[in-house]
Amino acid sequence: MKLISPTDALFLVGESREHPMHVGGLQLFEPPADAGPDFVGDLYRTITKCDDFQPTFRKHPASLFGGISNVAWTLDSEVDVDYHLRRSGLPRPGRVRELLELTSRIHGTLLDRHRPLWEAYFVEGLSDGRFAIYTKIHHSLIDGVSAQRLMIRTLASDPADREVRVPWTLRAKKRAVKSASPGSSLVGTLTGAAGAVAGIAPSTISLARSALFEQQLTLPFRAPKTMFNVPIGGARRCAAQSWKLARLRAVKEAAPGSTVNDVVLAMCAGALRAYLDEQHALPETPLVAMVPVSLRGEHEQDAGGNMVGTILCNLATDVVDPMKRLAAISASMRDNKQVFSELPRTQALALSGFLVAGLGLSLVPGFVSSAPPPFNIVISNVPGAREPMYWNGARLDGNYPMSIALDGQALNITLTNNADNLDFGLVGCRRSVPHLQRLLTHLEDSLAALEQAAGL
Repeated sequence: MKLISPTDALFLVGESREHPMHVGGLQLFEPPADAGPDFVGDLYRTITKCDDFQPTFRKHPASLFGGISNVAWTLDSEVDVDYHLRRSGLPRPGRVRELLELTSRIHGTLLDRHRPLWEAYFVEGLSDGRFAIYTKIHHSLIDGVSAQRLMIRTLASDPADREVRVPWTLRAKKRAVKSASPGSSLVGTLTGAAGAVAGIAPSTISLARSALFEQQLTLPFRAPKTMFNVPIGGARRCAAQSWKLARLRAVKEAAPGSTVNDVVLAMCAGALRAYLDEQHALPETPLVAMVPVSLRGEHEQDAGGNMVGTILCNLATDVVDPMKRLAAISASMRDNKQVFSELPRTQALALSGFLVAGLGLSLVPGFVSSAPPPFNIVISNVPGAREPMYWNGARLDGNYPMSIALDGQALNITLTNNADNLDFGLVGCRRSVPHLQRLLTHLEDSLAALEQAAGL
């Protein structure tokens, strides 16, 4: 047995029926042109024979001294692959809508703690001939960025590569999986929050106060209360869609001083503004997003180590004009990045922990209902594949990350680049965020409004 680290234990202790603590991903594949009628079935039968399970996929919490849990891991010597790998068929008419409804139900259910904490679903029955893989794994085992990298390692850039690789058989690289890019998704953010809640050094508080008054750093608990910042239930609704990266780059070129990520945030801000207005719930003051970002300068892009911070961004949802909203978002991101860029690495990461401490406080009973939200939403851009990828010759059409909704954070938006696309995965509390799929329409309308305002 191996002791569970305090950070990993937090995700186990904080889990409940209302708060499943797993991260997921939905991959959509187009079979190769030479695929026969048995291609999908043969692929499923092949992966059921991949039984060299690595330690991460054999772990679950041990029960010590008659019931004490969340203290140590136990590793199963045998894994029931028929339990963890499940074959599912969609009901007719087999649209992406039915696929997302299935994903929503699975994403809202808890993993069995008496078994290794992961499940994979091989989904057939899409009317266009494609198939999908939905995978979920407990955050105490792996973070979202590391899970994304592990998934990409199963793929190949060569469509002629027909070797079948699956995540649970891939051996860890020399660098530990858990060390990858802390803070670059909601998952890493929770890790930072755990440390912040455990105890914030007085020097960090002093640093944050100084940054606020001298350099206009955006601090938590200044966001308006919205319909997203409420206690949540356990059922989830998932939505997903892809957008061409070239469209966002064109808007960026038309807005000097902005970045592609600024355009992503402006696209989300316009969608959130329209959605909340539709629900008669748009606050007069702007929403604030927590945005994990790289704090490296141009000269540091190829340097080793990690330099990832969490920034609170003014989404300017009170601004009507799309390009003025983008300008406000760019200024907010630029000003906040400037604060971090002038701090030593240790202080920058400590300040990030302070900014996201509210996520950890949301675990305290009654806190969400009585306190203002630290921020309104997490919008996370996770690095993905920059070229077309294939699995046994099947092209990866969509790669949609599905993250965690929390008390006080009923909606999460996570996206990743997939060759020439940006793939968005939205996860919301089914009760608190009605008609979540409407946000996809609003995202498209928001991007189109940016293009029109930019003269594209």
